[in-house]
Parts: sequence; C-alpha cells; structure tokens
Amino acid sequence: MDSPRFSLPAFSDAYAHAACGLLTTTTDGTIVRVNATFCVWSGFSAEELLDGRRVQDLLTVGGKVFHQTHWAPLLEIQRSVAEVKLDVRHRDGRKIPMLINAARYRHDGIDYDDFAFIVVTDRHKYEQELLVARQKAERALEAQKAAEDALRLADRRKDEFLATLAHEIRNPLAPLKTVIEVFRRKEFSDPQIIWSRGVLERQIGQIARLVDDLLEVSRIAEGKLEIRAKSLDLASVIREAIETSRALIDASSHKLEIRLPGEPIVLMADPTRLSQVIQNLLNNAAKYTPAGGTIWLELYGEADEAVIKVRDSGIGISAEHLPSIFQIFAQLPPGLPRSQGGLGIGLSLVKALVERHGGKVSVHSAGTGHGSEFVVRLPLEGRLPSNAIAQQQPVVARQCDQRILIIDDNEDTATSLAMLLELDGHNTRTASDGETGLVLVGEFAPETVILDIGLPGLDGYEVAARIRNRKACANITLIALTGWAQQQDRESALSAGFDFHLTKPVDYAQLVGILACSSQQ
Repeated sequence: MDSPRFSLPAFSDAYAHAACGLLTTTTDGTIVRVNATFCVWSGFSAEELLDGRRVQDLLTVGGKVFHQTHWAPLLEIQRSVAEVKLDVRHRDGRKIPMLINAARYRHDGIDYDDFAFIVVTDRHKYEQELLVARQKAERALEAQKAAEDALRLADRRKDEFLATLAHEIRNPLAPLKTVIEVFRRKEFSDPQIIWSRGVLERQIGQIARLVDDLLEVSRIAEGKLEIRAKSLDLASVIREAIETSRALIDASSHKLEIRLPGEPIVLMADPTRLSQVIQNLLNNAAKYTPAGGTIWLELYGEADEAVIKVRDSGIGISAEHLPSIFQIFAQLPPGLPRSQGGLGIGLSLVKALVERHGGKVSVHSAGTGHGSEFVVRLPLEGRLPSNAIAQQQPVVARQCDQRILIIDDNEDTATSLAMLLELDGHNTRTASDGETGLVLVGEFAPETVILDIGLPGLDGYEVAARIRNRKACANITLIALTGWAQQQDRESALSAGFDFHLTKPVDYAQLVGILACSSQQ
C-alpha cells in the first residue's frame, strides 16, 4: 500500500481539538472523558470535570428537568438523542446555548454515552437575522403589492379619466364641427367670415386630434392598440396625410417639396395608423419651422424596406436633446414657443406606431438652427405591377334620401346634425331622450337611427336593444354616435345591436358613406 502524501495528527490530538465539544459519560451522567474544546467553552479544566461531575450538573435548572424527563429516558429507550438545544452553565455562571447530540454504546460490557456539544450563539444570531430578514422581506413584499395595487388603481382611474375627458370634450365639439360643415355649404362673400370659418375648422380639428392622441398613447402603453393591416400602396397613404396636414403647412407659408417613386411601394400595414405617423411628422415640421420655410417629404424603397424621410429647414435639435425627442410629453425648451399648445406626444406616438408595424424611426439634426430630418423604415411586403394601382377605380356609392332619427340629449348636437343632413336632402327628426326616441321610431318609421349612448333614463344600449326587438324595425340601420371611444365601447355598441360606432365629433364624410351604403341594401 502506498504511503499517504500527507500526515494526519494523532487521533488523540484530533479528538482534543475537534470543532465541537466532546465528552463521554457513564449512564448516570458521570464524565469520564472530555476534550479540550469543551473545556475551553465551559471554562472548566479536565481535572475539574473528570470523575467528579455529571453532565447534568452543568445544565440550568430547566435543563436538569429536561434531562430527567426526556433526555435520559430517550437514551435508555432509543439509545440516541439528536438536536437538543439547552443552556450549559459556564464556570463563571453565565449561560452558553449549546446544541447537543448523544448516543449510547457498549464497551467491554459497560454502557457509555458519547456527547457532542456545539455552541449555537452564532446560530442564534443567524436565526434572529434570518427572522428579521424574513420579516423585512414580507413587509417589502406587502409594500410592493400595495404599491402595485395603487399603481393599477391609479392606471385604471387614469384610463377612466382620459375616457371621460375625451367624452366631455367631444360632446361640445360635435355640434361645433357640424355647424362648420353647414357653413361650408353656404356661400359667403365676406373674406373675414371665410377666414374665421377656416380658423374654427382648423382649431376644432386640432382639439379633436389632441384628444385622440391622448387616448392612443394610453392604448399603446396598455398594449391595447389595434393594428388592422392590409395590403396598401404607401404613396396613396402619404397623399392622404399631406391633404390632412396641408392647412397647417399653408398657414405658415411653408413650401412642401414631395418626391414619390414612379412605381407603387406595397406594405402590409394599417393605413389609418400610417397616416397618423406621416401627419404627425409633417405637423411637427410645420410647427417647428419659421414661417416661409421648406419641408421635404421623400418616399423610396431600399432593399427590403420602405423609407420615408421628412426633412425641414426649421429650428433644429441640439445633440443633447436628440436622445429624448421620442419620449412622451417631451417638449424641448427651444421649441416651446412654437409648440402651439401641443402636449408633446406626437413623436412618441410616431415611434410606437412605427414599431407596432415592425419598423423603426430615427432623427438627425446638425444642431440648433439647422433643421431636422426624421427617417421611418418599414418592412416591405413586395411590389405590385406598375399599372396595378392605376387600374383600381374608386367605387362611389349612390346616395338616396332617407328618414333619419337623431336621438341625443345634447340639443345642439342633434339640431346641427339634423340641419346638415337636411341640406343633403334627408328627412330628419330629433329626440332628446330614449323614451321619446322610441315613440318616434314607431311614428316616423326611420330607415336610420343615429343614437347617443349616454342618454338620460334609458341609455343608448337599452334603446338599441328595444329597437332590435321590434319586428317592424329589423332593417333599421343603427349608428352609435358617442364621445365614448375606447375599444370596449365599440364592442359594447356592436353587442347591443348597433351596426356602426362613430365617435364625436363625427367625420361627416364617413357618415355620408354609411348612409349611402345602407340605402342600397
């Protein structure tokens, strides 16, 4: 057998200086062997302990009772005791908490008990620290849960507030926008009146956009924003967005230079959302460019991406502000005088909408006074043949005069919309509550009912359900026209029997399209 590579201390030395106190007793507890470790811990010398003291003599009164009632009987019955925690009296009288294990064995016909003692002062401290740490962790978890509950409650209240705010703002906007549409049908020669009508139209449109942007940001933050993708020609979306932003661009006497490709660039995307992206970029350029400036808009394909660039000769962006330009409510100090009352959410919305389409947006600027450039990159679906878009002819629905009932507790909204519809040749009636509206449904026999949701007494959902329950009203077109514009509001309206859900202030062109289509059914 090979010799070991290292030497071990003699067993007697290992026993004497073991990491725990060791001693051996006879069955009556008399100590017959003890190691140096236990002597150091207890303060007694070996001579003081051997053959003169019993192990139970070193315990407190409670420990002696425990020894007599539990420890000794267990050793007698099962010949071992494990993990007993008792206090041992030091020679100077203080208590030392120790964890004790004992085992009985027979040697030369005589029973002996071997003991192992471990000082557990540090263990007590550790256990206490663990207890304190656990209590702190529990309190922290409770505080975190309370904070999360508070955040969820605040978030819910925020959503409710935004929805209510949007509803309350949309209600007065609805008749204002309708009256402006009535004014558009009238001929005015006074240039001041014509100018005033344009101002009202632009400002009401701006308020409506602010409300919509607030709700969009809320939906994006909650992951509730719906993307309705379809195959589209990006150039056509850009043209529509330009028309929407044209008034703001022209108001500042800006020059808009547009460069579109000769062939279609096709995407799978939501045309409404992409139009929002381009409108926000154009509006941003128009607002932050001094009067008489230039805005460049370019679209082209690059590899597997569509690239949209919006550049301006405006106030530019300093290097320190570039990283925060897409943050929500970000309004840079140099641009505040030109923000025109915006909330600073337009570019945040652009970034969110582009990313929802799998794309990315970036900004570049040579610094303050040197203009800025926003670049949107979107993944391509493919390209249509060069003549494919040109072959698609718009379908114009034939409009027929209808009997239309408007039920809305806002008299201005109902009256102004009725006036506008009658200018288009329709026959209208109005009601300010659900009960009156149901009576008119029977008397007037409308082909279309435009119905507010938040009515006094019977709400719009109940009125719609009662109309649907009448056999004579099976073919009536029900249109919800309301300031409530959340997704759940649309779903609730459709579930209640409405055919369409429109948001105040109504897009009159959209309403006309619905009426024209319903008249052909």
